[in-house]
Amino acid sequence: MAFGPIDAVAPRTLLWIEFALLYVGAPLAIALFLPPDQMFTALFLFMLAGLILLWRTGGYEWRGLVRGRLMPWWEVLGIAIATLISGLVVLYLSRPEAIFAMVRQRPEFLLVIWCLYPLLSALPQELIFRPLFFHRYGGLMPAGNAAIAINAAVFSFAHLMYWSWVVAILTFCGGWIFARAYLRHGFPAAWMLHAVAGNVLFAVGMGYYFYSGNVVRPF
Repeated sequence: MAFGPIDAVAPRTLLWIEFALLYVGAPLAIALFLPPDQMFTALFLFMLAGLILLWRTGGYEWRGLVRGRLMPWWEVLGIAIATLISGLVVLYLSRPEAIFAMVRQRPEFLLVIWCLYPLLSALPQELIFRPLFFHRYGGLMPAGNAAIAINAAVFSFAHLMYWSWVVAILTFCGGWIFARAYLRHGFPAAWMLHAVAGNVLFAVGMGYYFYSGNVVRPF
């Protein structure tokens, strides 16, 4: 998948400023000032702004949001297993009592999360960090894996609101995998991998790190 052209109505310098405000300024402001219980509201507004910018750019094939190459089953299984193992290792070293806690104590709530997470969290994040990033700002990015690394970095930085090195590392790795899937297979593949990874994390007990109610700002 080729990167999108720079918007003719937005000069390069203006796009860089816009990029910095969207992918650095907004997450920083959310992490510093927004109450944790309003994070999903901010994510929804973030998504709307991203869709408007994507529309303004022009030339985007909106059918790409529902069409794409089939995701190889071994890649889906691979990220599920890698996420499971990573979550187990992190929790074993930090909070062993949380391992599969939701499966054991509130399996019905886990089913609710599995249904809602792909739509309310994974979907808006993928829209902002894959189609918008690569179509509107792709012309600003270096070629090859460097662009994927930048995408993974801003995706990780967007999770600064959790104030956790565990979350930062996991989301950087996830961002790299999702960006690679998007460029190779299309939007549905990236969304699927994100949804699978997130649901596995919550099942294994990593919701402790990704729950806004547990956020403690270091100041």
